[in-house]
Amino acid sequence: MEPFKVHILGCGSALPTLRHYPSSQVVECRGKLFMVDCGEGAQLQIRRSGIAFGKIGHVFISHIHGDHCFGLIGIVSTFGLLGRTTHLHIHAPEALGPMLQSQLDLFFNYDIGYKVEFHPIDTTRRAVIYEDRSLTVESLPLEHRMPCCGFIFSEKPTLPHIRRDMIDMYGIPVSQIQNIKMGADYQLPDGTMVPNERLVTKADAPRVYVYASDTRYMPELHEQIKGATMLYHEATYGEDCKANAEKYYHSTARQAAMVARDASVGKLLLGHYSSRYENEQVLLDEARQVFPNSQLTQEMDVIEC
Repeated sequence: MEPFKVHILGCGSALPTLRHYPSSQVVECRGKLFMVDCGEGAQLQIRRSGIAFGKIGHVFISHIHGDHCFGLIGIVSTFGLLGRTTHLHIHAPEALGPMLQSQLDLFFNYDIGYKVEFHPIDTTRRAVIYEDRSLTVESLPLEHRMPCCGFIFSEKPTLPHIRRDMIDMYGIPVSQIQNIKMGADYQLPDGTMVPNERLVTKADAPRVYVYASDTRYMPELHEQIKGATMLYHEATYGEDCKANAEKYYHSTARQAAMVARDASVGKLLLGHYSSRYENEQVLLDEARQVFPNSQLTQEMDVIEC
């Protein structure tokens, strides 16, 4: 099974602390790297993580609060200084487009060596916003104080695995392996047909990673992400600050766990912690009371989907 990992670069919320960086992640799927949100200091975290700058081709911004996008222009600049020539694709709510262009015009009145392509996202509807042979990325409407969406990274199904022992037993030539993976039986020289189900094992189940950034608790959200392999859901507050969560359109750790439980996801990742918590263990404890397979994210974590 090829890697499908989430690299946590920052898991704090708006107010800077010495413990956490603002929101930023890199999703790694089948050799491709996708950046999700780009808070201040993201490029320093990429350096620390050892992630190759040049492999990041797409950046997805959930909304234009500063703790999710203040690092973007720095990333753009660093890519240029490193000699990037391939296009950089930025997917974000439409309002970010003019702001980004004004920064590009102000800071880079010269050729930075590559093209920045902006792709506006309609945050009010679920839609495919990126697709290749390996996966699709969909927008996921959320409810925050401004237009905001999450992202669903869905791995595309792969072909079954051909059994090595069957290749050796029947002397199956390389030319027939792809046909067998596609469902064909295999005919032996004496005319005997070997059924396909004897020759292969089932394909790996496609993995799905859901990133639910800033949002108030949405009781119906689980319907959109049923059975996801892994869910990252903001958990800004504990139950002690539930009123603040409602006021500022954020979620508590318990509410994040309720979404995970109702969606029957495999694993819940908590993040976007309020600076008021010097120890996030209270958030984890509250989440695990509802959904036991919950975990806190920390900077430099690399989590398998």
